[in-house]
Amino acid sequence: MNPPPLVAIVILNFNGEKYLEKFLPTVLASEYSNFKVVVADNASSDDSISYLKEHFPSVDIIILEKNFGFAEGYNQALNQVQADYFVLLNSDIEVTSNWISPIIDLMEKDKQIAICQPKILAYNHKTHFEYAGAAGGWIDFLGYPFARGRVFEMLEEDQNQYSNNTEIFWATGAAMFIKANIYIKLGGLYGFFFAHQEEIDLCWRAQLAGYKIACCTSSVVYHVGGGTLPKGHRKTFLNFRNNLIMLSRNLPLREKLWKMPVRLILDGVFGGKCFFSGDFDSVKAILKAHRAYYHWCLKIHDWHTYPKKNMNKLSGVSKRSIVWRYFIAGKKIFKEIF
Repeated sequence: MNPPPLVAIVILNFNGEKYLEKFLPTVLASEYSNFKVVVADNASSDDSISYLKEHFPSVDIIILEKNFGFAEGYNQALNQVQADYFVLLNSDIEVTSNWISPIIDLMEKDKQIAICQPKILAYNHKTHFEYAGAAGGWIDFLGYPFARGRVFEMLEEDQNQYSNNTEIFWATGAAMFIKANIYIKLGGLYGFFFAHQEEIDLCWRAQLAGYKIACCTSSVVYHVGGGTLPKGHRKTFLNFRNNLIMLSRNLPLREKLWKMPVRLILDGVFGGKCFFSGDFDSVKAILKAHRAYYHWCLKIHDWHTYPKKNMNKLSGVSKRSIVWRYFIAGKKIFKEIF
C-alpha cells in the first residue's frame, strides 16, 4: 500500500517567537502519518531561530536573507521544499488534531481541486468565524472579497450553516493547502504584493488555468488574526493597491474597461467617508494606493498569460454588489448577499 502524500506545513515567521511557542506544538501533534514542518524565517530580529533550535529540533528551518513579505517570502521558501502538498500556515493558528486528512482526502478524490482551505474560526471567540477566510472566500463582480461567514467586518456565529464542502473563489492564505506541482506551475504568489490579497490573485489564476478552489469544513483551525500585520496605514494601503492590481491582472479587457473606473470612484467615496469621520490616515493610505496603482499600470504592468474569463463563469462570484447590499440594503450575512 502506497504511503499517503507528503505534506509540508510551511510557516512563514517574522518576529513570531511567541506564536511559535504557543501554537507550534499543536501543529506537530497533527494526526497524519506523512508530514513535515518547516519554518521559513523572514529575517526576524527576535529570538525565533534560537528558540526553534532549542525547543523544536525536528522542525526544518529556512533562513531568508531579508523580510520578503508574505508573498515573495513563501515563493523563496517553497523553492527549497520538496513535497506533494504545500500548506501555507500562519504562525498565529491553532490547529485541531485531525485537520490534515479531510483536506488531503478531498483533494486526492477530485484531482481538479488545486487549492483548499479548512474552516477558520476565531481563536479568541471560538464560536464565531474568523475574518481571514471563514468558511471559504467569495468575491463580488466588482472585486470586493468576502467569505461564507464574514462580510466586511461582520462575523457570523458558526452554527454549521456552512458545514458543506464546496467550491469557492479563494482560499485563505492563513491555512492554504495547495498541490506543490500546481503552485510551481502557476508561478507561486505574486511577490510584488508583499502581503494582502496575494492568495486571492493566486486562486483566481488557478481558476483561469482550469482548476477548482474548495473549502473543506470538516477540517477546523483557530486563527488569532492580525498577528503578522496589524491594522493601520500600511495594511490599508496594501489592501487597496493590491485589490486594484489584482483586478487589472485577471479581468478580461471588456470587463476591465468599465469596472476599473467604477472601483476607483468607489474607493474615492470611501476615502471621502473617512475624511469626514476624521480618519485621515486611511485617506492618505487610499491616495497613496491609487498613486501606486497608476505607477504599476504605467511602469510595471506584469500580466500573466492565462486566458481571461468573465467573472460570472468562475466559482464563488456574486453577481450582486456587496457594497450596496451591506451598506445600503442592510444585508449583513453571507446568505443574504450572495
